Amino acid sequence: MPSPIPVERFLPRDLSPSIDLRPCSSPLELSRSKPGSLLPAACSRRLTVPRLPPRLAWCSIDWEQVRVLEPLGSGGFGSVYRATYRGQTVALKKVKRCSKNRLASRQSFWAELNAACLRHPHVVRVLAASASCPGDPGSPGTIIMEYAGSGTLHQRIYGRGPPLERACCVRYARHIADGLCFLHRGGVVHLDLKPANVLLAPGDLCKIGDFGCSQRLRDGEDPCCTQLRHLGGTYTHRAPELLRGQPVTVKADMYSYAVTLWQMVTRELPYTGDRQCVLYAVVAYDLRPEIGHLFSSSEAGKSLSDIVQTCWLPRPEDRPGAEEILQKLDCLTSCVLLDQDCSQNSPPGPALEHCTHT
Repeated sequence: MPSPIPVERFLPRDLSPSIDLRPCSSPLELSRSKPGSLLPAACSRRLTVPRLPPRLAWCSIDWEQVRVLEPLGSGGFGSVYRATYRGQTVALKKVKRCSKNRLASRQSFWAELNAACLRHPHVVRVLAASASCPGDPGSPGTIIMEYAGSGTLHQRIYGRGPPLERACCVRYARHIADGLCFLHRGGVVHLDLKPANVLLAPGDLCKIGDFGCSQRLRDGEDPCCTQLRHLGGTYTHRAPELLRGQPVTVKADMYSYAVTLWQMVTRELPYTGDRQCVLYAVVAYDLRPEIGHLFSSSEAGKSLSDIVQTCWLPRPEDRPGAEEILQKLDCLTSCVLLDQDCSQNSPPGPALEHCTHT
């Protein structure tokens, strides 16, 4: 049976990031420049810096206040460094030149600035930006963000530590849903939500980062009229309607959220095998990761299973929004706390066996 979509049209092989344990989706690349400087001192004063649009003038970078400390990781469109800016520890992202797709590289930089004016405890904050990169004149730009630590949810899930407890899964799931709710209310669709793009900040807080694939829905615009500007993201977490080339809505993030939550519970990778076969099965046969026994071993697990399965429904209009999921998780959080109190005074048993939440 032939594929219902021309897969190569929507997902060329050179734009498919791999899954690993680093903060970004491709192997770490060390900077060849001297640590502590992005540009030789003799050239810094001669640099002509392209200007940002007036609405973003407030976040222009003062290059004399930048000091690069060490590389953190590298993804398909950028390298990230730990740095200081105005005496504060920050994360500095240098957007790469992409010789095979220069348009996508430039769009990745401008997409990152969709989060420039956003302030939320579960969204990585953009502090400054420049449409240039000293020492790399071909780069589309540089972004300075709050430093939320070098650890990611991906590392926490697949690292050598113990599996996430149910209460921790619920807490992290709530943090991410809260961040998505804020983004969607502001008309921003992330389009690359996955554990590697969720940072674990001090205080055990999840923060959504890496907005290089994001889109902003313009005021008064029907979301169904918004098309993907460039192909990015990670195919294992991409909603089937996007794989078909259909319009973007905020419900695409809810699909990615479901796969991310599934990973937190199961500690497994979503798919194995040939990428093209997976894409075909997801689109044509509604293939999804398997809901295993971990989701049925407790009432909390069953509740999380319901959230996962409704969020990755084939039709975007059938999926719940982030606000609805946040309400469900608030109720589930109360049940988890109640069960923890009960378990201290009762014999061991299945988690949340006394919880009446459905």
